[in-house]
Amino acid sequence: MNPAEKESVMESFSSGETDILIATTVIEVGVNVPNAVIMLIENAERFGLSQLHQLRGRVGRGTERSYCIMVSDNESPATKERLNVLCKSTDGFFIADEDLRLRGPGDLFGTRQHGLPELKIAGFSDMPTLEQTRSAAESILSNDPGLSLPEHKALLFEVRRMLSSDINA
Repeated sequence: MNPAEKESVMESFSSGETDILIATTVIEVGVNVPNAVIMLIENAERFGLSQLHQLRGRVGRGTERSYCIMVSDNESPATKERLNVLCKSTDGFFIADEDLRLRGPGDLFGTRQHGLPELKIAGFSDMPTLEQTRSAAESILSNDPGLSLPEHKALLFEVRRMLSSDINA
């Protein structure tokens, strides 16, 4: 649909002239229809928990009781555990933390969207070590932004190696 058609359909849905709206996840962005009370999400296992949380936030904005129904044919224990997080909580921060714990952060420098990275010192659940690492990195970069000092030669080599391997991947 072109933008004008989308706007017309949304106005029709928002006014109550149209009772049912079938949409892609574009519905997540900027939609505020208080009379929307039921949302059905097919193949819910394909989405991150934070995105599912955002989607379900499109219903229940009015005074009527609302429902978000997530459908998945995937019966794996991991999928059930992930989707069950949304049944337990409406706290976006908790949900994001659980999504990170269960799916991993993906590839920090590449294109992989989920899975565990190759961390050699700490895992993403080891926040004290990660905070120390971040602080050390900030200190190094504030004193030597180009990593040109002799003691940072190996670090510069590793950064370049990581970046070039992701570009070539």
